[in-house]
Amino acid sequence: MKRLVLLMLLLVCNSGSAIAETAEQIMKMVEANVYYGEAYMESDMTIRSGRREMTKTMSIWVQGQNALAEFTNPADRGTKYLKLEDEMWIFFPDAEDLVLISGHMLRQGFMGSDMSYEDMMTTEKLSELYDLELESQEDLDGRPTWVIGATAKEGVDVSYAIRKMWIDQEYHISVREELYAVSGRLLKVSRVEEIDQIAGRNYPVTVVTEDALRRDSSTTLRILHIDFDIDVADGLFSLESLQR
Repeated sequence: MKRLVLLMLLLVCNSGSAIAETAEQIMKMVEANVYYGEAYMESDMTIRSGRREMTKTMSIWVQGQNALAEFTNPADRGTKYLKLEDEMWIFFPDAEDLVLISGHMLRQGFMGSDMSYEDMMTTEKLSELYDLELESQEDLDGRPTWVIGATAKEGVDVSYAIRKMWIDQEYHISVREELYAVSGRLLKVSRVEEIDQIAGRNYPVTVVTEDALRRDSSTTLRILHIDFDIDVADGLFSLESLQR
């Protein structure tokens, strides 16, 4: 009898470990698709609020923990955002003003969109910020997905304490994501509407984000062009280059 109980306990422990490892392995496959060392992309962002709609265009450079976004549409031309590891700066060309974005400002809407400054400019991998758990498998829009729950690691400061992700089992892309506060309140929902194969990897090129706290509001981000593993010019990610 004791041997049977011990065997059952071992099976339970091993089962839990396997699930945890599987969630980590799934996330590594996702990150292999969407994360990169260096990249350059051109994109547009369409912001809808009620009947109002506006589109902004931008060029973005990324290298490790650093990122630079420069707006190219006429109304915002020359406005730049720079992420230097844990700091974020914005440059307004008309006023020639350089501003450090910090604290609660990082979680406000990026250029009036449903995505925050942190959402747009984050470069950290989710596996480094969250503990992951494989919760179930579900069909979403007729496609099989893994459902992964993510809880912020102890001591890590993130905008969303809890995430729930639906990972397409073929494309290894998070095709739907729900973002929650520590209280369990739903804050945002995002969904991937288009996936393209670029440089041998599956990449989400159209993503729609809705702020659950704002009525009749959504933001569609489209990647129009992207190059991976580019050579980034020396000094690009600096306060000096931000003001050029």
